[in-house]
Amino acid sequence: MLRRTLFQCIASTTLAASCGLLHAQTWPSKPVRMIVPFPAGSTPDLLARILTDRLSVRLGQAFVVDNRSGAAGNIGTDFVAKATPDGYTVGVSIAGPLAINPLLFKSMPYDPARDVKLITVAATQPSVLVASNKLKASTSKELFELLAHREGRYSFASMGAGTISQMGMYVLTANSPADVIHVPYAGSGAASLALMSGEVDFALLPAASVMPHIQAGKMKALGIADAKRMSALPNVPTLTEAGVRSVTADAWIGVIAPAGTPDAITERLRGEILQVLAEPAVREKLQTQTMEAVGGTPVEFRKVLDGELKLWSPVIKQYGITIQ
Repeated sequence: MLRRTLFQCIASTTLAASCGLLHAQTWPSKPVRMIVPFPAGSTPDLLARILTDRLSVRLGQAFVVDNRSGAAGNIGTDFVAKATPDGYTVGVSIAGPLAINPLLFKSMPYDPARDVKLITVAATQPSVLVASNKLKASTSKELFELLAHREGRYSFASMGAGTISQMGMYVLTANSPADVIHVPYAGSGAASLALMSGEVDFALLPAASVMPHIQAGKMKALGIADAKRMSALPNVPTLTEAGVRSVTADAWIGVIAPAGTPDAITERLRGEILQVLAEPAVREKLQTQTMEAVGGTPVEFRKVLDGELKLWSPVIKQYGITIQ
């Protein structure tokens, strides 16, 4: 009986592997949707459009960006998690929906560890501490001097409740005696608009979302939330250099698929993405968006998520951050 069961298992495994290989050889035979859980113009959306343009050419099928924003990225990521695992629905996502949101929401529509398959971290970028032109501070040191003297009430924008743009600012303003109010927006684009209009005073946002506005003189760059300065802003010091409280807020973006998607398909997709990221024209395009190509394995992706949990879990607990 055991021997027969063993032979059946071997036969089933061989058949599954053969089917997976066949799927990979014929995939894609129709358009593929890449779900973005944030609005058009957000940094995940920018990356998705760069990837889909090149994947469409390389694989001879349309790769279509589908923006499904809301609930701090949960709506779009849930759509990926519940999609048919056949390789025709994939997505991009960030730390929140994949690691942090389960700590913030009382209930989640999906389980990131069970329902989502990690493919690769595709790109990363630093976050920039920026300020409204109306604010009487032109450096991070000047900003924190203002906060230290309790000169009124201040507000900061984030690209959504529970995002690193909120938690990073909580870390930075932790010891400030000033009255600092958090104002969440639906994505980095909306947060940038609020900053330029003067609705809020400052923010910690992904570089790609603020660089055009900094260059146009519509907002001020005060500091870089990274270990090194940005080549695009060589005169803006890191927060550590400026002597303020240090925080590293890497705004990385990864590619995911529904759990159960055949390994042969996800490995083929990962290989194609790595080829795209290696193209000089793509790397140059990412650099103009202040992004850096990454690429890697699902195991490396998992280590990145574990690192995010280790970094932000204490912050969430300390400040009692929750999302209803």
